Amino acid sequence: MHFAEPLALRSGASIRAYDLSYETYGQLNAAKSNAVLICHALNASHHVAGVYLDDSGQVKPRSEGWWDNMIGPGKPLDTDRFFVIGVNNLGSCFGSTGPMQTNPDTGAVYGADFPVVTVQDWVNAQARLLDALGIQTLAAVMGGSLGGMQTLSWTLQYPERVRHALVIASAPNLTAENIAFNEVARRAIVTDPDFHGVHFYRYGVLPKRGLRIARMIGHITYLSDDVMNEKFGRQLRRSADASADGAAPYKYSTQEVEFEIESYLRYQGDKFAEYFDANTYLLITRALDYFDPASEFGGDLSRALAKASAKFLLVSFTTDWRFSPARSREIVKALLANQRDVSYAEIDAPHGHDAFLLDDPRYMGVVRSYFESKVTV
Repeated sequence: MHFAEPLALRSGASIRAYDLSYETYGQLNAAKSNAVLICHALNASHHVAGVYLDDSGQVKPRSEGWWDNMIGPGKPLDTDRFFVIGVNNLGSCFGSTGPMQTNPDTGAVYGADFPVVTVQDWVNAQARLLDALGIQTLAAVMGGSLGGMQTLSWTLQYPERVRHALVIASAPNLTAENIAFNEVARRAIVTDPDFHGVHFYRYGVLPKRGLRIARMIGHITYLSDDVMNEKFGRQLRRSADASADGAAPYKYSTQEVEFEIESYLRYQGDKFAEYFDANTYLLITRALDYFDPASEFGGDLSRALAKASAKFLLVSFTTDWRFSPARSREIVKALLANQRDVSYAEIDAPHGHDAFLLDDPRYMGVVRSYFESKVTV
């Protein structure tokens, strides 16, 4: 959807003539009361469920939506009942206007000139999309990780438009450690010789080395120690010169990939560098860093959440050390201090932060039960 009217940003800048890519699932009812907005995390998009077909009607490889296990007919968020909307955020690289697109004011690629965006700016842009779709009130807003921050922000920026908020594996702000991880990843990108001071588009190159390292750092933080040990342990890669008992010997090399975990991280990094935009990574991680609704209230989260009128479900996972259960409990405590209706589930799962994307039956059951018993249309 194209928007001609400028969108004022928190930075004081504005952006005009921008596009938002979105997908919808299910049918909007006559009262327009069954809409659920899905907010995506760092490297996801508007394609939250289903698959894409090619011209012959065959399913395209690796085209499954990133939350397809959660959303669809008969699934926890049932599209036979709800009208689900996925929106790609401004500044992303999956169809919405971002650094890779042309700046209408200059006729050149935005690149470094793309303005800084925040979680609050994304919410304002999403609200404009809903206005255009004729949807005044959302049955629910739902998101995990950075998407959970957007969900929380929706309840504060547009409290009258949100009946339910599902905040999954998220936090009211980033800890210093999390900001530090983001900064290391950003430095990996900006110090790549192919970055060219943000202007790599002009040179026809991509800072793939920096993106690979950034993704490797991120991936480590998304997994738990238990999962990494279970999947990889200290296993060495099989090689042609394996010993008679099948064990691959050490090569004692500082350059070669010897351990399975090294191979996995390099594979994830290589894949990420092929499809994700470096400037988008810088923008989105900075938006993560900036989010802190309590900062306007002297750090008092209870005062910040006093604006919210929605009913809440919060879900956390015990081994998620990037967005730990303690951070979700901060939100729960602040909401209870305001006498809000809050449900909370802390799932004992081994998968780390990635658990919010996976098929844990207890997690899926909690979400299904909430939509079936709490969210009316």
